[in-house]
Amino acid sequence: MIRVRFAPSPTGALHIGGARTALFNWLFARHHGGKFILRIEDTDRERSTQESNQAIFRGLDWLGIDWDEGPNNGGPFGPYFQTERLAIYHDYAQKLIAAGQAYHCFCTPEELAVKRAAAEARKEPPRYDNSCRRLAPEEVQQRLARGDKHVIRFMLPAAGESIVEDLIRGRVVFKNEVLDDFVLVKSDGFPTYNFACVLDDHLMEISHVIRGDDHLSNTPRQILLYQAFGWGLPRFAHIPMILGKDRARLSKRHGATSVIAYNDIGYLPDAMINYIAKLGWGHGDQELFSRQELIESFSLEGVTKNPAIFDLDKLNWLNGQYIRNILPERLVDLCEPLVVAKYGRQDFTYLSRVIRLFQDRLVLIPDIVNLCGYFFEKVTAYDPKGAEKYFKKDNAKAILSALGQRLGQLDPFVKEHIEAVFKELAKEMNLKLGEVIHPCRLAISGRTETPPMYDVVELLGKEQVSARIQSALAYL
Repeated sequence: MIRVRFAPSPTGALHIGGARTALFNWLFARHHGGKFILRIEDTDRERSTQESNQAIFRGLDWLGIDWDEGPNNGGPFGPYFQTERLAIYHDYAQKLIAAGQAYHCFCTPEELAVKRAAAEARKEPPRYDNSCRRLAPEEVQQRLARGDKHVIRFMLPAAGESIVEDLIRGRVVFKNEVLDDFVLVKSDGFPTYNFACVLDDHLMEISHVIRGDDHLSNTPRQILLYQAFGWGLPRFAHIPMILGKDRARLSKRHGATSVIAYNDIGYLPDAMINYIAKLGWGHGDQELFSRQELIESFSLEGVTKNPAIFDLDKLNWLNGQYIRNILPERLVDLCEPLVVAKYGRQDFTYLSRVIRLFQDRLVLIPDIVNLCGYFFEKVTAYDPKGAEKYFKKDNAKAILSALGQRLGQLDPFVKEHIEAVFKELAKEMNLKLGEVIHPCRLAISGRTETPPMYDVVELLGKEQVSARIQSALAYL
């Protein structure tokens, strides 16, 4: 069975890179009818927090990425928090020691610093010199009995190659000689990333390891551990980095600092899923995908080797597309609290009609607040450029006077009749229709851009439209 995992470290919120890794794994599992596992790698005791755990869960929940096994779900391969698996790591570390493939190292941090400095002075890579490999078994036992602080290191093969047959990058060859005897268990008894990762992936029967290509350099060490235990390898797939438009590594200056923050800004989760999926993956020229289409289309063959570029403009465009396609009732539910917070309680029918009028104009949900203000507040100022362009024309007063008189007498005050008034007036005054619409738009909204004019006039109503046209005439 296809079994993949997302294994975040709870040292902060879920960011775009982590969300993309989770999504690719989730899509791969769903596409193949496999299992998606969430594992929390919380062995960094200084930085891991419960708050970060909750932030990761909230981010995944908001995106709609559910897990088959993991925290809150359980499963046959738990526990799914690494801090609850310490006995497993210690047991397997002892097996490597007993097999002569790992050893205790008593070098202090100060001694290691001296060795690194000496290697650098010789212009050599700062590799561990394997000095504790040569300790006599009796000395090791004495020092352990004495309680000397120590780590457990892997005994690296002296020569050879570690070959990664990567599903995205192809064959990648690492020379073992450039590695050193890396640490498996730290002096505090907690495992290192490479050791715990291999054990957990094997014991949880992970079939494919899909992760960011910043982990590619860890893979040869992990392959050596698989070989030391005599285990078969999972398939590896290292997905490309995400860069900003300036080609620098993605950081908070390129956008929000966490996935959940995009919810607060006003993005829809389906738009975020669609956008994140397209960061480093493609399926022909298609840009818009439903969740089901993503599941059906996703494959590792569609993942590029090149870095993905995070483009906020593209995300905004995509979010606008999703807003246009959601049910109007849902749009009202999303926008109503924001409008009420700004303009106070409103008649719900009127408020709903206002919100729906802007559905094809919103990029972010909170945009509604600034766009719709003239439906709830009096117009007290006019766009300066608009006033210069439309109010200072010689016929501006005549246009508004005639329009105000005719609209004031209109009954019923409905869109079809309103449109007829505008067109008849333009024809009588030998004007283009826009020459009638533009000054009216400015008069009743204070703006040069609104939803379609006849809809706005109808929704504001005869009383408001007449009053605002009279105010504009006084301004002229």
